[in-house]
Amino acid sequence: MQQRDVTATVPTRDLVRYYLRLGTLGFGGPVALVGQMEKDLVHEWKWVTREEFREGVAVCQSLPGPLAIQVGIFISYLRGGFWGAWAGGCAFILPNFVIVAALGALYVRFGDLPFVGAIFYGVSPAVIALILYSCYRLTKLGMEDALQWVIAGGCLAVTVALRAEVALLFVGSGLIGILYYGVVSRRRFGHVLPLLAAVPPNDQAVTGASASLVIKLLGFFLKAGTFTFGSGLVIVPFLEKGLVQQTGWLNERQFLIAVAIGMLSPGPVVITATFVGYLVAGFWGSLFSTVGIFLPSFLLILIVAPILIRHRKNPYVQGFVKGAYAAAIGTILGAAVLLGKIAIGDWLTVLIAFLSIGALARWNVSTYVLVAATAAVGLIAFPLLTPTWIFVK
Repeated sequence: MQQRDVTATVPTRDLVRYYLRLGTLGFGGPVALVGQMEKDLVHEWKWVTREEFREGVAVCQSLPGPLAIQVGIFISYLRGGFWGAWAGGCAFILPNFVIVAALGALYVRFGDLPFVGAIFYGVSPAVIALILYSCYRLTKLGMEDALQWVIAGGCLAVTVALRAEVALLFVGSGLIGILYYGVVSRRRFGHVLPLLAAVPPNDQAVTGASASLVIKLLGFFLKAGTFTFGSGLVIVPFLEKGLVQQTGWLNERQFLIAVAIGMLSPGPVVITATFVGYLVAGFWGSLFSTVGIFLPSFLLILIVAPILIRHRKNPYVQGFVKGAYAAAIGTILGAAVLLGKIAIGDWLTVLIAFLSIGALARWNVSTYVLVAATAAVGLIAFPLLTPTWIFVK
């Protein structure tokens, strides 16, 4: 693939090729994947401008659903249009689906996967390092003044205090951005362009004794993808309540294994849905669960992206983007704090986290090398140290 004029259309085959590779080799969760896209598509290949990428992150973080896949769909729409968005998004998901469905089949066939805990032990602190380093890159991309840092700090505090992302944080931060950047700083106190929000359709619960388990899975994950704000594992509390407490489809151990598989596999973390679907209803369960978790992202982005592109130069839209982007930075850092409590629990995981940050910052180590190295450390150290806090926090 080569550099292109940022105003030019990117052929669908190039979009598919890039997102197949990212979906196969992209580790580290949503922020690391977004950071990789920023590195590749803004700086190296110049498919999109800094402003376009920043707008995409802000809008996608303001919508429910998984961040990384939404940014991928948004960029694919910018450079490939409607069908390019579907092609790029599906290419992003496909490798992850194949890998995780295969792991689900192995789990069903052979039972518990003891190596998962060992790999989780080594890789998880490196994932936290990837999140923090990618967040650092994103701050350089779009954090421009003190107000944005104040917004980010407030959103960080709320996310940690409530142990979840709050949708109103993004809307409220966007409104603050409109007032400050679009009204106060420009001395415009007249008519303010109304915000055009994509309102997701009401979720219809699957009812009736004759409804199949596959359709119930589709309904559950459509609801998760439509109404849950959460980058990466911040969606976990919603899934745990539905899958373990309400439906009883999984026990606690199976659920934590599913989360670990989603975290350790390449591509979007919410591919956990694929593993869950396979455990509950085999291949068709995995397929329908995957469709359910990702379909709302396609629909929401394809509704919002044309609106944003049409009004990109409007000062109020630009103000909303700045405010929402700052909220995204704050909630990502908050998610890193919450995930750090799961991933870091002893001296070795602390050491792995610090060394990983150093390797990323000093030597620009690739994500793939970092994950492979820390997975090897986990496989060696886990049986020696036998940490009891894994899958417990």
